[in-house]
Amino acid sequence: MRIIEYEGFRLLSEAGIPIPRFSVVDEPEGAVEAAKQIGLPAVLKAQVLVGGRGRAGGVKVVETLEDARSVASRLLGSEIRGERVRKLIVAEAVKHSEELYLSIIVDRASNRHLILASRMGGVDVEELSKSHPEALIRVPVDPLTGLREWHTRKLAAKLNLSTNTATQLQDIVKKLYNLYTQYHCDLAEINPLALTEDGRLIALDAKIIVDDNAARIKGFRFAAEAGAESEAEKLGLNYVELDGDIGVVCNGAGLTMATMDLIHTLGGRPGCFLDLGGGASSERVYTALKFLLNRPHIKLVFLNVLGGITRCDEVAEGIVKAFDEFGGSKKIVVRLVGTREEEGKRILESRNIGYFTRMLEAAEAAVKEAA
Repeated sequence: MRIIEYEGFRLLSEAGIPIPRFSVVDEPEGAVEAAKQIGLPAVLKAQVLVGGRGRAGGVKVVETLEDARSVASRLLGSEIRGERVRKLIVAEAVKHSEELYLSIIVDRASNRHLILASRMGGVDVEELSKSHPEALIRVPVDPLTGLREWHTRKLAAKLNLSTNTATQLQDIVKKLYNLYTQYHCDLAEINPLALTEDGRLIALDAKIIVDDNAARIKGFRFAAEAGAESEAEKLGLNYVELDGDIGVVCNGAGLTMATMDLIHTLGGRPGCFLDLGGGASSERVYTALKFLLNRPHIKLVFLNVLGGITRCDEVAEGIVKAFDEFGGSKKIVVRLVGTREEEGKRILESRNIGYFTRMLEAAEAAVKEAA
């Protein structure tokens, strides 16, 4: 479950991590009142559960109260990458001299937690790892022993920070790690972590993803209920929205994760995790693809299915039905192996839909087609 930004801010604040003063509003006059209280200039940020919000015009700095009213009126009720804007953050515009990147993620390859940090904040981490891999510092943490002082010292040293900034960063890393483990996060990210002109570190953004099972156990609902993931849950789909443009659809969580990793390794950007589960019928495949094809950020669907209980002909029928009705200009690459494979292949070929049996070849084709 991805937590919407203002709930993420509240979690950071509860953890003792500095954040800007902010207010959450749902109508233009509320934005004006919030701007009065917080002071101008202020930042208005659309609260949606999708990436690329800033590039899509969902983050604006306002200099006057009339600007606050005008921008809020324009944003509220609009759509950003398919998500309707129902709430805005009005936050103080923090003057800063530098932006850092800081996150903690689950590194499934090594079965460890991984702290990532860089002095090139404000940049998408996938883009940063491609264009400036040397600038991204990685510090693995064994979950059995947990975070230690030397982890934070090592991180600060590699970032070559001043003594004062290094001390603050070490404290923030400890607090972020505590939040990350307490809420069973898959991701806890601050980007950017701003260094102000008077030498303070302040989190200007919060991106937090909580493991779905942990969220249910702890009774978390947060504000994700209004987003795509809640909509998918109502359809019975196991769905997590991501920032890329390749929709990854598989049967089984393990296969879905492996497929996403392969897409990323080949230079593609997964746009979602969608697990059909076992024994998926043609109707379930149709429902999943209908939902996914209506996500504006998805350019291509990569469907990777190993048919055991799941029948390949049922999957193929669901694919054909969905793309006949909702495909439009979107593309699909299919890897389909297993029970009634030949029948599934015949159905797909009758509609000129590409078909692979090898996972690597299919993934390479998906990344190439999405480029």
